Amino acid sequence: MRTYIEQRTLDAAHYLTDTGGTVRQCAAFLGVSKTTIHKDIRKRLPELDGELALQVNAILENNKADRHLRGGRATRQKYHPAPNAG
Repeated sequence: MRTYIEQRTLDAAHYLTDTGGTVRQCAAFLGVSKTTIHKDIRKRLPELDGELALQVNAILENNKADRHLRGGRATRQKYHPAPNAG
C-alpha cells in the first residue's frame, strides 16, 4: 500500500474518532469521496491498526443507528424552519 493511502486512512480514522462525525463529513474534510472513506475504513484500516479499526467501527455503527433521526431533523428543518428570533 502506498504511503499517502496509509496516511489518508489513518487521517480519516483519527477524524472519525476525534469528532464522532459521519463518513460524509469526513469525506468533505479530507476532500475525497464517501466511497474512498468507506474503502479506507473497512478494508485498509484493519490491516494498519486493528484496535483503531474497532473504535471507528463502533462510531460508524452508532451513526448508522442514528441516521434516521438526523434525516427526520433535516426534513423538519426544511419544511418547518424555526422562526427568526430578531
